Amino acid sequence: MAAYLFAQRGYAATSIRDIAEGVNMLPGSVYCHFASKEELLLAVYEAGVGELEAAVRSAVKGHDEPWAQIEAACLVHLEAVLRRSDYAQVLIRVLPEDVPPVAERLRALRAGYEQVFRELVAALPLPAGTDRHALRLMLLGALNWARFWFDPQGRETPRGLARKFVGLLREAQHAA
Repeated sequence: MAAYLFAQRGYAATSIRDIAEGVNMLPGSVYCHFASKEELLLAVYEAGVGELEAAVRSAVKGHDEPWAQIEAACLVHLEAVLRRSDYAQVLIRVLPEDVPPVAERLRALRAGYEQVFRELVAALPLPAGTDRHALRLMLLGALNWARFWFDPQGRETPRGLARKFVGLLREAQHAA
């Protein structure tokens, strides 16, 4: 329920009372499990990062070639974003800066997930001098932003989009 409400309303607009009502508890009962709303958000982040990272790592294992690995990672990430997974939406919507008391811990969780993409981008056969940091950030940004424009009734599928994203990256590197 906490992940759902944080995803739908945002962190600031969601109260412990809202979460408690959603699971038929008294607000004070939530504090038996979490010391604060920030600690509850951390638990949601940890679950979301763990779920997404495990799915990406599992998808990548099925491929040996670096471009196929990054495409598999993009597909899994896109599927989580586009199916509106509450956990994925919280990771995208609630930024560490939004919650100063736990911002560093949230950044560390995000960095742990981004490490997977850092490793995948590092393995790509790219020309010398390619800014892999910028490439990774642009790729993740494009994947995350798809939730705003993707039309599930349209002609594109998540698999097709992942293939196009990676294909465009490859083409751009060859043209450079």
